[in-house]
Amino acid sequence: MKPFLRNQLERHARRLTELDFLLSRADIMADMAQYRAIAREHAEVTQVAGRYARYLQREADLAGARQMLADPDLAEMAQEEIASSLAELQQLQDALQRLLLPKDPDAARNAFLEIRAGTGGDESALFAGELTRMYTRHAASVGWKVEVLSESAAELGGCKETVLRIEGEQVYGALQFESGGHRVQRVPATETQGRIHTSACTVAVMPEPDAAQAIALNPAELRIDTFRASGAGGQHINKTDSAVRVVHLPTGIVAECQDGRSQHSNKARALQVLQARIQEKERSERAARQAALRKGLVGSGERSDRIRTYNFPQGRITDHRIHLTLYKLQQVLEGDLDELLQALAHARQAEQLQELERGAGA
Repeated sequence: MKPFLRNQLERHARRLTELDFLLSRADIMADMAQYRAIAREHAEVTQVAGRYARYLQREADLAGARQMLADPDLAEMAQEEIASSLAELQQLQDALQRLLLPKDPDAARNAFLEIRAGTGGDESALFAGELTRMYTRHAASVGWKVEVLSESAAELGGCKETVLRIEGEQVYGALQFESGGHRVQRVPATETQGRIHTSACTVAVMPEPDAAQAIALNPAELRIDTFRASGAGGQHINKTDSAVRVVHLPTGIVAECQDGRSQHSNKARALQVLQARIQEKERSERAARQAALRKGLVGSGERSDRIRTYNFPQGRITDHRIHLTLYKLQQVLEGDLDELLQALAHARQAEQLQELERGAGA
């Protein structure tokens, strides 16, 4: 184990002793807000310190087994103990590294996922529709709930823009690295000479704001328009102006919702999306400033970042940020995103670990 990691872990062991003492004090127990905060930290530190204690125990077991090798009668048993200790030590080290990484406060939140057709005209709109289906199917496979907040259908199929609300466990944490430019390469159905065309869509993933922490919107800075929702018709077609569009005048940011059955619910949803977009704009600006100092491996999440290419002739999908290529394009488009999402999460963890190591050496 690297010295900087061991130093961090020993600090957690010392902190656990401090927290045990604080939780025993009468004045702390009398202040419930302070007590809950310390209890939460105690639970987190206990998890790290407990695994580190196990790591130290297995280190001692390994040292003892290596000493046993000198005895021919015990050599075989020693080899088994050495193999077992080394395997568990590696597992414990990996787990401890993950526990030490900074936690994203938004990771557990629900998310708004926005897909927009870009360059490529009708082909881009068709691809936007396929991306919408891909994320919807993935959500269903992991037990998340998807709600369509707004959708602008294209004339020849697909969509110009779709906004989804995805509710479930660790949604934003899982999908946060999907933000950016998604490029498709294929032969369109209308192409008579078999030439491959390239088109693109943009995806933005935004955490749903916490009601207590959401940006306060000044009503004087909002323009709210109502209109009749567009759709394919049928028994649920909207016959009233219940769809709502909200414009934040200082920034020009727009949000709309037309899926709900009432103007009131659509307005509430549109305001939520607007708050998320304003917060995302501020987050992107912070990320851009940080990127001036260092370029993150998994990108800044800007819409202009080309993050992934879907190549239909080769059945290939490539994530350019982590140089990962998979020849399972159809499975991915059917919602099998686990391998991609896990690879991106592991890359981010490795990047955070490097940052921790640099910080320890500074």
